[in-house]
Amino acid sequence: MATFGIAAIQTAGRKNGNFDLVEREVRSAAKRFPWIDLVTLGELVIHGADTAFAEAPEGPTEQRCAALAKELGIWFQPGSYYEKRDGEIFNVAPVFNPDGEIVAKHDKLFPFLPYEKNVAYGKNYTVFDVPGKGRIGLAICYDMWFPEAIRTLAAMGAEVILLPTMTNTIDRDVELSIARANAAVNQCYFIDVNVAGEQGNGRSVFYGPGGELLHECGTGAEVIPLELDFEQVRRARDRGWHGLGQVMKSFRDAPLAFPMHADAEHRRAALSDLGQLAMPRSGKSNDQNGAGEITGAKPNRKLRVIE
Repeated sequence: MATFGIAAIQTAGRKNGNFDLVEREVRSAAKRFPWIDLVTLGELVIHGADTAFAEAPEGPTEQRCAALAKELGIWFQPGSYYEKRDGEIFNVAPVFNPDGEIVAKHDKLFPFLPYEKNVAYGKNYTVFDVPGKGRIGLAICYDMWFPEAIRTLAAMGAEVILLPTMTNTIDRDVELSIARANAAVNQCYFIDVNVAGEQGNGRSVFYGPGGELLHECGTGAEVIPLELDFEQVRRARDRGWHGLGQVMKSFRDAPLAFPMHADAEHRRAALSDLGQLAMPRSGKSNDQNGAGEITGAKPNRKLRVIE
């Protein structure tokens, strides 16, 4: 059996400065559950949501995470942290192998704009292979609200998708539904790890390849050991969950094009009348200025047919 042990840790930390807490929790999980292969945590858990803590690649945070992975001999996904590269700041989620080497690093595709200020869009989809087990995809928080992104990971062969999250808002309940839908429509495990305490409202959630609930956390600190079966994903994609829809095969075989997704310009043209992506203000729509005039681009709903 291609089983794989994951310990998902929902921390209840402070607003920032949680590295010592993370190390204690990871060491404790590895000792308590010696069968686990990988530990994963929530978004921005170590330093919090302040971009002032951004570091260059191979900085102190990366080195300390690498040392912890090597010390414990585990795959380690330490949530995410901000990283400076080429004059920009990215929200990155790295993965370290048991030798302490980075095997993947995901830049958040969709920063939570307009709130996550001064953070650049990521440009690449991220998957990595665990030898002898299977393929794992990686996304961050708001990425899951865009089904095209998660579908792409599944199409790249991801059988498990890790989603470090930092949510402390009223829409957490909606995110649980989105996480379940992503698991079901992509026929994969979906591991959505939120933070708690001063950083978030918890309720991490984990679903199987039929959208079946494996576990939902409360609002405090919690360690969740999960034994995932890659063969269950492969069986669901081959036969359908309980012999029902073979979703990924239908997606593959349908002769349907998606013109709006052909490139960024198609998407922008199709949605040009939505107005600017800006911070909501009292009494004003985002697509209006003080005089009530539309400031966004003119509507253009026409899509060029992809031949």
